[in-house]
Amino acid sequence: MSDQQQPLTDRTMVISGASRGIGLAIALAAARRGANVVLLAKTAEPHPRLPGTVHTAAAEVEAAGGRAAAVVGDVRDEADVRRVVDTAVERFGGIDVCVNNASAIATEPTERLSPKKFDLMQDINLRGTFLLTQACLPHLRHAPNPHVLTIAPPVNLKPRWLGAHPAYTLSKYGMTLLSQGWSAEFADAGIAFNCLWPETYIATSAVANLRDGEQQLASARSPEIMADAAVAIVTQPAERVTGACFLDVDALSRYAGVADFTRYGGGKNPTRDLFLD
Repeated sequence: MSDQQQPLTDRTMVISGASRGIGLAIALAAARRGANVVLLAKTAEPHPRLPGTVHTAAAEVEAAGGRAAAVVGDVRDEADVRRVVDTAVERFGGIDVCVNNASAIATEPTERLSPKKFDLMQDINLRGTFLLTQACLPHLRHAPNPHVLTIAPPVNLKPRWLGAHPAYTLSKYGMTLLSQGWSAEFADAGIAFNCLWPETYIATSAVANLRDGEQQLASARSPEIMADAAVAIVTQPAERVTGACFLDVDALSRYAGVADFTRYGGGKNPTRDLFLD
């Protein structure tokens, strides 16, 4: 393929939580378009209930046509975040795209939610997003088309969502607000900040491990829909596409001309994701 067909050729993407699921799918989609991908994840050894490690993910990226670097680390830890950024710069010369994908979820009612789980969600979702973005910023300033993409939902303040699982909602809306705030703060720097959220449930291990996981998987779309949408966003001119919170289907429709989403699975009536009316 020509560089025109490979819009991410020699561009470097740093992505958190990339050993499986949506994060891995985004990494592979970028690799197929010529990207270098630096993966940050905690999973160095196989987990009994979850597929893949950061090392197997890196191998898949290279098999897909990209160049990969695997960093075992925790997005909550400043030293680990600095290490993944340093790895990107040392191996590939810079950073063009930062993807804030790592996230924790706990939806227990407030009276049953442990303080440990509350802290985990705020630390991974909010602190992790802040730390990784902050560390990437000096290098994004020098990129020809810099993007920060955060996997976070549109802010929906209806009581249905505010009352469903307030602690988780706080952490995810916080990610969205950070992204929108950065879009304004760094408007003069030409760095794009956008959010991406699935219209439907996505067939990941998190869904599979639900009590009704088998049923939910049947009405969930594949992670590739998020991956294709992510690539569609981060290959747009940064100065023209920023400050938005896209649903995957809307990004694909607007920037990739996709009108039929059946190839991503989910059946005739895929289950709509959280925060969407």
